[in-house]
Amino acid sequence: MACIKYYMSLLSMAICLTTMAATSSVLASPPAVKAAYWPSSSENFPPSAIKTSLFTHIYYAFLNPSNITYKFEITNSTAILLSNFTTTLHHKTPMVKTLFSIGGGGSDSSLFALIASNPQSRKVFISSALEVARKFGFDGLDLDWEFPKTPKEMHDLGHLFHEWRLAIDNEAKATNQPPLLFTAAVYFSVDFFIDTIYRKYPVDSIIQNLDWVSPMCFDYHGSWDNTTTGAHAALYDPTSNVSTSYGLKSWLRAGVPESKLVMGLPLYGKSWILKESNSNGIGSPAVAIGPGEDGVLVFYEVEEFNKKNGATVIYDLESVSTYSFVGSTWIGYDDPISTTIKIGYAQALGLRGYFFWAVSFDHEWKISTQASRAWILNDWNETP
Repeated sequence: MACIKYYMSLLSMAICLTTMAATSSVLASPPAVKAAYWPSSSENFPPSAIKTSLFTHIYYAFLNPSNITYKFEITNSTAILLSNFTTTLHHKTPMVKTLFSIGGGGSDSSLFALIASNPQSRKVFISSALEVARKFGFDGLDLDWEFPKTPKEMHDLGHLFHEWRLAIDNEAKATNQPPLLFTAAVYFSVDFFIDTIYRKYPVDSIIQNLDWVSPMCFDYHGSWDNTTTGAHAALYDPTSNVSTSYGLKSWLRAGVPESKLVMGLPLYGKSWILKESNSNGIGSPAVAIGPGEDGVLVFYEVEEFNKKNGATVIYDLESVSTYSFVGSTWIGYDDPISTTIKIGYAQALGLRGYFFWAVSFDHEWKISTQASRAWILNDWNETP
């Protein structure tokens, strides 16, 4: 009974935050973004399986340009995937807007640095991206460059954004079509304040040229440190600035409008093997990464693991995250409760919306449904 009252108080907190945000909203604000990335490797989860009533935008992840021509060289098999993706999602009820995302975590950062460094390579790359978008019926494009490594690369990124926006606007006028949406997935913070080489995103160019940016508010902890458990998408961290609250506020402090910020949320967790099974909280000593590829378990795998093994599940109020443990295995992740609190927080800040990585990772649409219900700020039946 006490547990139920506790969770109800958390939900009440989220509702209060959401109501505060909604009452301060103005009608001129753009409609909400409820987005998710669809990994093109999802063989058992085709676009037709996506419950579009929970989303406004779906990203195709990923495409990458040739390292020789800087163009997108689309194979026949990829062309079929792209056509099926846009056709399926545009014909579902309700329909969603589609974007294709360029890059991704496994892409070659140096290739994007090379492309962005030269006006001619930027032109070839941008032209090819627009051609792919129109040929396959996409509504927009997204750049997920992980990550520019130097101040010069950030400077070049600003030029790339500017020239890309000009090309989008010129193409729309020439073809008498609506301009393509233009977005970017970015680091959780506006600057790389914990890296050896300090650099900051080109904020002015982002404000002027992108429809929105999507801070990736996850992967704060992982297999690169197998000595300590961690809340890899913590809303708050009392011991450091590596948290979603700090990251989002850094973008706002830098001058990025609330209407151009879309908060990233994970549909996966990170696992560790505990050093001592009786020391099992966030920040407890660990000796190795846990189950899953590179210690990663998607949400439906977390749910299955917890049920099969009778794991203890704990909601951590301090970080706004959830973790489970059984024996020496520890998993940190977000569940519907922590996601709801984060949604309320984002709305209290007045943000544009949220996105998930990745749509195929949910379990029976539990988190996606809760997030969509919780987001009421500027939520009407229109997608930007």
